[in-house]
Amino acid sequence: MKWFQTVTLGLSMLIATGCASTADKQQWFYPPMAVPLQASMQQEVQIARLSQLLLRTNLSDELRAKMLYERGNYYDSVGLRDLARLDYGQSLKLNPAQSELFNLLGVYYTQVGEFDAAYEAFDSTLDLNPENSYAVRNRAIALYYGDRIDLALEDMEAHFAEDPSDPFRALWLYLIKLEKDPQVARQDLLNLYQQRDNEWGWVLVALTLGEVSEEQTFKAIFAGTRDNTVLAQRLTEAYFYLGKRYQYEGDFASAISMYKLAISFNVFEYVEHRYSFLELSRIFKQVKAEQLAKAKLEQAQQ
Repeated sequence: MKWFQTVTLGLSMLIATGCASTADKQQWFYPPMAVPLQASMQQEVQIARLSQLLLRTNLSDELRAKMLYERGNYYDSVGLRDLARLDYGQSLKLNPAQSELFNLLGVYYTQVGEFDAAYEAFDSTLDLNPENSYAVRNRAIALYYGDRIDLALEDMEAHFAEDPSDPFRALWLYLIKLEKDPQVARQDLLNLYQQRDNEWGWVLVALTLGEVSEEQTFKAIFAGTRDNTVLAQRLTEAYFYLGKRYQYEGDFASAISMYKLAISFNVFEYVEHRYSFLELSRIFKQVKAEQLAKAKLEQAQQ
């Protein structure tokens, strides 16, 4: 799922493969994979072209800001996020009235765990463009990762209400609700799943709920496309949400493996790729904290 829009790819193969009432853990000799995406010649040429044009001294501030924004987008699309952030910052200095640019920066700050900066960026987006629904969604996710669950829930419920048929809105609302009331969160998501259409994202909902097995999910993914780019995108999403499920269940080893797989396909524009890094950091911090607490307890008992 991109930071600015959701993927709406149908997948009727899931229905053909059937559903399971509980998720059976599948043992893979090799995990289902796609060829990691690489920077295209067009992306590289555009970065080089914009870099040459930006050397000109006769550019207006408005044009230079636009070109920096465009080059930043290209940097971001190939995973050069710090370079993208530098271009975005320079662009904003020349033209501060860029709502989408603040939205991009908010996603970047969320990924690196700078949540206060993320909140400010999303607030700036909404000040400039109150109708930007994706900034509301992205702010909700930042609030969720920043442990401000009540505010996150408020934003995500508003975002979800705009399109209750969107499976990705349903998934993120579920993940936030899990922090408040797991039973209600599951029942609400199950009710939405039972009213689903054939959009691809509902497969991920089914996987999250355990309504289909991992084997069925990956068979459906491979049966639904032969395009490597689409395959990489779908596997990135599937591994991320599967990682979230394992993490919630306390199976950190499996969750770590899933997040690493989600990262491996280089689908840089998807939030599932971006936030896999953040999830790994959260797990490592939690495990370290638990180990320190255990060591202190053992020391106190000696």
